[in-house]
Amino acid sequence: MRTIRMRRTTRGVRATRVVRAAAGAVTAGVFLLLGGTVSPAVADSSPSASPSDDGSGDGSQEGDAPTEAGTSFRTATEIEQGQKATASASTGDYLYWSFPADAGGRPTVKATVKLPDSARSSATWQIDVYDGLRRRQACQYGAQTRLAGADAGAVNLSCTLRTVRAWSEQWANDPLPGTYYVRLTATDLGTADLGVPVNAEIRVDSKDVGGSAAVDGSLAEPLVPGIAMTTEEPSGDEGAEGSDESPTAVLSSLEPDDGWASGWWSDRWVWTAVGGILAALAGVGGYALTRGSGRPSQVPPGA
Repeated sequence: MRTIRMRRTTRGVRATRVVRAAAGAVTAGVFLLLGGTVSPAVADSSPSASPSDDGSGDGSQEGDAPTEAGTSFRTATEIEQGQKATASASTGDYLYWSFPADAGGRPTVKATVKLPDSARSSATWQIDVYDGLRRRQACQYGAQTRLAGADAGAVNLSCTLRTVRAWSEQWANDPLPGTYYVRLTATDLGTADLGVPVNAEIRVDSKDVGGSAAVDGSLAEPLVPGIAMTTEEPSGDEGAEGSDESPTAVLSSLEPDDGWASGWWSDRWVWTAVGGILAALAGVGGYALTRGSGRPSQVPPGA
């Protein structure tokens, strides 16, 4: 009887040690995966500061920020995410900017229209966002349209898009990786309100959503106008007479800092690996708890 109890006690201690070792391995694996994978993604999602930024500013790249806006889709001024652009215009003008957005990001466009004290108009200001196919994208939330009061010195507009998807059905209107256009204009203007000078500021930031928005699939090329027609500029004798190829201008040259399709790696891979490790360790622990001693116990007669 004492032998049986000793065997059971030894078996229980061994199973406890296996479970503790499995729990320690799971904890170490989780910290290792999360520490080496999630942290860079969080760091990449924050706006990068300019080299001259001493930390006292808002982190916007104002050193080479554009100071004008385009008047159509083809002449839209390119801006980078985290960069504040400005422009001087008049009421009645259409102002266009363009920026790149990659899969897994949720862009937010913020615009401020400053009205002069001498000639303020009660106009309705509106921002619209279009993707690379010039499809108007709906705002998930934000004040996309606002009426400027007669005594208002500035109008603040905001539009947060849906998360950019790596792939979508042809019939869907989901945001896809590529170039996005922002149009700022005043609507419902009277004849007396036309031509009032204004100053506009615009800034685009993006939040990395992560693996919760990941999909199975990706585009062959981002929706960047002109990317399929781009040819290399001939150099040397190739540019002489008789050459049929001529360089074609790219309508949009900006791309994310780490390149297109940079969102292929997400925390979905991390939690998939963690789930596999947990399943394997659970199987090992369950086997250690339920396995036998390898041979039947011999109960002494009369016990």
